[in-house]
Amino acid sequence: MKNKITIIGAGNVGATAAHWALVRKLGNVVLLDVMEGIPQGKALDLWESGPLHGFAGMVRGSNDYADTAGSDVVIITAGLARKPGMSRDDLLSKNVAIVKSCAEEAVRHSPDCFMIVVTNPIDAMVHTAFKAGGLARHRIVGMAGVLDSARYRTFLAEAIGVAPQDVYAPVMGIHGDNMLPLVRLANVAGVPVTDLLPAAEIEEIVKRTQMGGIEIVNHLKTGSAFYTPGLAAVEMAEAVLNDTRRVLPCAAYLEGEFGISGCFLGVPVVLGAGGVERILEFALTDAERAALELSVQAVSKQTAATGL
Repeated sequence: MKNKITIIGAGNVGATAAHWALVRKLGNVVLLDVMEGIPQGKALDLWESGPLHGFAGMVRGSNDYADTAGSDVVIITAGLARKPGMSRDDLLSKNVAIVKSCAEEAVRHSPDCFMIVVTNPIDAMVHTAFKAGGLARHRIVGMAGVLDSARYRTFLAEAIGVAPQDVYAPVMGIHGDNMLPLVRLANVAGVPVTDLLPAAEIEEIVKRTQMGGIEIVNHLKTGSAFYTPGLAAVEMAEAVLNDTRRVLPCAAYLEGEFGISGCFLGVPVVLGAGGVERILEFALTDAERAALELSVQAVSKQTAATGL
């Protein structure tokens, strides 16, 4: 029996995630949205590309959560996107009600699903879905670190002149200005980036990573990134569905890891068939711990604002 993936929200991120899920042959996809005709049209268009690409998965557009029943993975992308001049926090009050409803309905029809939340502000929205859906902490994460790390790796690869896939560059903390792109652990095939680039150039790359989202928003004017966020969510879904035990940076619920409890925060996670199978802890420097604390403060403020 094929895996079943539900993607809630048929906007740019959701439709792109559906495309990547089909291309990677992860299973059948349900693309759900409140707008009648939008998910149906996009799903039909995607399905008709099967003979050209060679995938055999079925994609169905729907406005009815009943069609999502029995999903193995649910990806929530529904919500408003950022526009120039907006911060991720500006979206919180509008998106919390949307994500709350999505999580409640999704879990009602797929109580055993693994949930990935993409809606911004991600750390607060995964908290919202966690509280509303009632899933165990190992069955829900927020997508942020995979995206942020991809940006970090891209910028480092360009500066160093190497293939991006040979760059390892983890990011921790909040999905926002206070994220922590780890310089100490970033490397190219094991060679520290600090041996390959001057400190000033690395600092500029760190800043560009932290502002990576708004850089795209300022170009697009009417929306935000969608190609890489969509693929990042599917990368996480693939690890769960195929039990690959990938180590990916995810917004996971912490219960004492890194000395932090009671919030979702970007940390290195082992993703497999059991969901969040392990959080990889390691010793932080004083500077890294101080930076991570800024993320904790920002996330705590966001989650308090959700009222959940």
